[in-house]
Amino acid sequence: MEDAGAAAAQPPPPPPAHPAVVPLAFLLGKWRGEGEGSFPTIAPFRYGEELLFSHHPSKPVISYTQRTWKAASGEPMHAESGYWRPRPDGSVEVVISQSTGLAEVQKGSYDAEKKTVTLQSELVGNASKVKQITRAFQVVDGDLSYVVQMATITTGLQQHLKALLKKI
Repeated sequence: MEDAGAAAAQPPPPPPAHPAVVPLAFLLGKWRGEGEGSFPTIAPFRYGEELLFSHHPSKPVISYTQRTWKAASGEPMHAESGYWRPRPDGSVEVVISQSTGLAEVQKGSYDAEKKTVTLQSELVGNASKVKQITRAFQVVDGDLSYVVQMATITTGLQQHLKALLKKI
């Protein structure tokens, strides 16, 4: 005889994703891992990170939150949040606000088959030194990796951050 209590404890399956979000469904979920950062004007550093890509099935948008901490001490570092809006033509529009007060409007493209997203800043607001930011995400063998490049008023576009995250 089946245990009715055990059957009742099973959570219902998640509702299907909004059709506009389906091509980026490979990003959905919580990801955690480690990364490293560098730039000519700062000392290299290592960090832990957690990303959350979520959405409500009635909305054609993905909510995004990110937080990092110092790898050695666990002390909080950076945080940001925003929204990703995939478009039917394979483009994606992203708005991100950072805990530093910087705001990004990015546009780019995605490839659902290759599980990649490439973003380029259209606007970097409230930033006296940062002039350009690019972000490239890819899921390979179930792991999410990304590279963030940055340009400032004194330094050309170059790698700033890279990380490898696992779904949790």
